[in-house]
Amino acid sequence: MMLSFFDQFMSPTLMGIPLIALAIALPWVLYPTPTTRWLNNRVLTLQSWFINRFTQQLLLPINQGGHKWATIFVSLMIFLLTINILGLLPHTFTPTTQLSLNMGLAVPLWLATVIIGMRNQPTHALGHLLPEGTPTPLIPVLIIIETISLFIRPLALGVRLTANLTAGHLLIQLIATAAFVLAPMMPTVAILTTSILFLLTLLEVAVAMIQAYVFVLLLSLYLQENV
Repeated sequence: MMLSFFDQFMSPTLMGIPLIALAIALPWVLYPTPTTRWLNNRVLTLQSWFINRFTQQLLLPINQGGHKWATIFVSLMIFLLTINILGLLPHTFTPTTQLSLNMGLAVPLWLATVIIGMRNQPTHALGHLLPEGTPTPLIPVLIIIETISLFIRPLALGVRLTANLTAGHLLIQLIATAAFVLAPMMPTVAILTTSILFLLTLLEVAVAMIQAYVFVLLLSLYLQENV
């Protein structure tokens, strides 16, 4: 019996208990905890350097009020980056291929940026719905369009992350299946297919890192508009 290619995206279960919570919590065990020593080892030093550089680049265009989000953005970036890359290992499960998880991350964070804008500067926040100098007959249409685009933002965040990772995993499985089937019949073609699979895997590692960064970057841009 042939299994569906989409079976790899089903949440794993043990005795009927979903293990997605374990898959989400496991990445945090992989990172060393900073110590109170004056000198740390190379891993902790490299980890601190990466976090500092990422925080500096991400929060550079944001006003002072948005710097309170630094911990949330860095934690989200490390979380998404880790589970995206771990999902490329054989016999693993990628939680970020589930739209429910991605929407659960995107909607509350996007809504928080909107609420902050409405609370701190309501006039400026509402001003995004109507560009300056708009002709009077177009005002209702533009307000409707801008409102729809505002509410589509979290959907775009979640769907972008889900679609990119799902498409990459499907391509890897399709090419790996083709190489396995062609190996006994056409070894030369199978070797060529395997080399393509290797290059695609490198591309997927890059996509896993880029999509985690894009998710956090777009959230920072939404925050920048409302701070």
